[in-house]
Amino acid sequence: MSECLFHISEEPGINIFEPKPSPSYFDKITSNVVFAISEKLLHNYLLPRDCPRVTYYASPKTTKADLDTFFKYSLADYVIAIESAWFKKISNTTLYCYEFLPDTFTILDECAGYYISSKAVEPIRVTIISDLFEELLKRNIELRFIPDLHKLADEVKQSSLNFSLIRMRNAGKQPI
Repeated sequence: MSECLFHISEEPGINIFEPKPSPSYFDKITSNVVFAISEKLLHNYLLPRDCPRVTYYASPKTTKADLDTFFKYSLADYVIAIESAWFKKISNTTLYCYEFLPDTFTILDECAGYYISSKAVEPIRVTIISDLFEELLKRNIELRFIPDLHKLADEVKQSSLNFSLIRMRNAGKQPI
């Protein structure tokens, strides 16, 4: 693996990322870890941490019926659906994109682009992202705002798409 990995945070000035317990259960995680994301799926994290979202993209296993259903009229490679209530919070959030060398990381979930390291990691660079919409729309994604994510999440889970359902515990709640 030669490309860099990334960690998105709302916290500035992190000089070292120490391994912590995983916020979600994974069979492959048996100790504290540092999470990172691949460049390919970095767009899934260019949002406030607590923002619920349904993200998906086609794979070679995706059926024509699912392409017709979920990508109808879209030329994008990726879709991110967000609840409309989060628009203002997204507009007012600044993110910090920490970049890591991949040396100590191993793949956790290729579909989601997750990597983990059991060692402390020092970022090699940090980029401040003050306009999340601009950053998202520079990428080949379609950003969708919908009133509620639950039905879409259920349908995507039943599809042949690659997907991530992120922070869904916050779906239907007002942003803080």
